[in-house]
Amino acid sequence: MNDSKGRKSGSSDSPPPDLKRERDELLHSISKGTRITEEFAREHERLEARLRELESENASLRAKVEADSAVRELLEKIERLETDKRELLSRFHAAEAASTEVSARVQEIEAEFANLANLFVASNQLHGSLSPRGVMRRIKEVLAQLVGAERYCLYLAGPDKHELVPIAFEGVSGDKVSPIPVDRGPIGDVFRSGSAAVNEDRDPSQGSHDAPAAVIPLSVDDQRVGVIAIFSTLSQKKRFDTIDFELFKLLGQHAAAALVSASLFAHADRKFPGLESFIDLSV
Repeated sequence: MNDSKGRKSGSSDSPPPDLKRERDELLHSISKGTRITEEFAREHERLEARLRELESENASLRAKVEADSAVRELLEKIERLETDKRELLSRFHAAEAASTEVSARVQEIEAEFANLANLFVASNQLHGSLSPRGVMRRIKEVLAQLVGAERYCLYLAGPDKHELVPIAFEGVSGDKVSPIPVDRGPIGDVFRSGSAAVNEDRDPSQGSHDAPAAVIPLSVDDQRVGVIAIFSTLSQKKRFDTIDFELFKLLGQHAAAALVSASLFAHADRKFPGLESFIDLSV
């Protein structure tokens, strides 16, 4: 009676739980959580790797930016240096041009001083003697050393001025020089006109007796008294320069005057004129 009651009562209770299933479900949950954890761990590692990659890229980009900035600064510095170089070159060329101009002017001044020195020496030479022979020797020195004449002759007009008589010559034999009528040839033409004749179209070293390189009239107080004929110059003298024309002018104005003064002094027995010769010169 009791057993039947007891069985009847037990059959009304809930069935016992399925432990295996619950265990499997628990294990499944745990396994799922493990997978999620593993996936989370892998994602974390991936994110960390990506973070490191981004940091590396960021560092690379920062280095590149810094390098680009350095390059820009370097390029700007190069441009400034190029500008400075161009300015310095411009100043240098300007200074060089100025220096060249100054050098050229200095050379011109030196040449002018040399010419003046030649004229000064020539003038002193002509008036440095009071003997006719001494004056003639000095005229020859001027012609040879300053003008560069190799063959030349000095003629003076005769008393009637119909012919020119050679009184001194150099580089030519005596039979080649003789009195010349004033109405004949280039030498007579210069004496009559009173104007120097210089063959500037021809090498003066190639001149001749019939075609002198230069003929210079000699005068005393505007009175023509003779000529100097330069037949040819030294071989290295290929043309006449400005200083030569100045020397020609000097010789034309002073050579004859120096000869006349020396001759008068010699004829006066080398006696200096008395004081009376100089009285009332200011009138």
